[in-house]
Amino acid sequence: MIRGTRTRLAIALIAALATAAIGAGCGGSSSSTSGGTSTTLTATPNINVPADKKIVAELPSSVKSSGTLTVAADATYAPNEFIAPDGTTIQGMDADLAKALAQAMGLTADVKNVTFDSIIPGLAANKYDLGMSSFTITKEREKTVDFVSYAQAGTSFFVKAQGGPTIQSLADLCGQTVAAERGTTQASDATAQDKKCKSQGKPGVTLNVYPDENGVNLALSSGRADVGMADSPPAAYAVEQSNGQFKVSGSQYGVAAYGIAMPKNSGLAKPVLDALKDVMADGTYKRIFTYWGLNATSATSGCPCSISNPQINPTNVPAS
Repeated sequence: MIRGTRTRLAIALIAALATAAIGAGCGGSSSSTSGGTSTTLTATPNINVPADKKIVAELPSSVKSSGTLTVAADATYAPNEFIAPDGTTIQGMDADLAKALAQAMGLTADVKNVTFDSIIPGLAANKYDLGMSSFTITKEREKTVDFVSYAQAGTSFFVKAQGGPTIQSLADLCGQTVAAERGTTQASDATAQDKKCKSQGKPGVTLNVYPDENGVNLALSSGRADVGMADSPPAAYAVEQSNGQFKVSGSQYGVAAYGIAMPKNSGLAKPVLDALKDVMADGTYKRIFTYWGLNATSATSGCPCSISNPQINPTNVPAS
């Protein structure tokens, strides 16, 4: 994945659907109907992980002395990361996990809301300590940053429920206009499929990329795109909250590992891995994933999204 004044995804999608005279979006006052996720959730209760002295000792001195773990996220990707009803607080699975990891390191998490495609360059420039924004680990990305795997997800197609195309696989995108977030795996997949379509003498894929997931949903609701592509949990979450105006088409594909990104050779990979193992061992990890509906098995959401064996820079990952 694979994701300015930002409204939360809920508000943006509500506005988009209202503009198209069709409904509401990924949030609001109603509750979602699958995975236990509610639009009124704000944060996993009682995240209180004790600092692990061994992990604190592993931290690079610059991070340890700052007392803060600076984490970049694109907060338009509910339920993984999005803006709370107060219009400021970043909430979701990644935000809660960042808090827990920071506690295990004896630090305080400071989650920054930035565009998805600016996170890896920001890490390379040492602007942030971590990037936690539903990154699919790829070999291409591993050239620039280090990763610790912490979750998994696939890609889903979503379309208008009335009159939308039937998309079962990437091959069905020939001749379609696709909306995806800039810099994501989905944008790369659509670009590659465009070449395949044309090589087979079929109409190509028109790809429109947007700086955040709000733009993807607006494009679909307003008719500027035929198909939206996103990681399966955010796609399912948007569909659930659209009052029947969107639907997932086909099954998810390409289940792959999410990674916590960090500057290459920063000395953070081992502390992050050990902190993740701590929050897994004490049950905090499971509580966070369950709270945000990411442990429920669903054909559309692709969950459970949790994993049990986190790794540094896993090798069995997609090329790009």
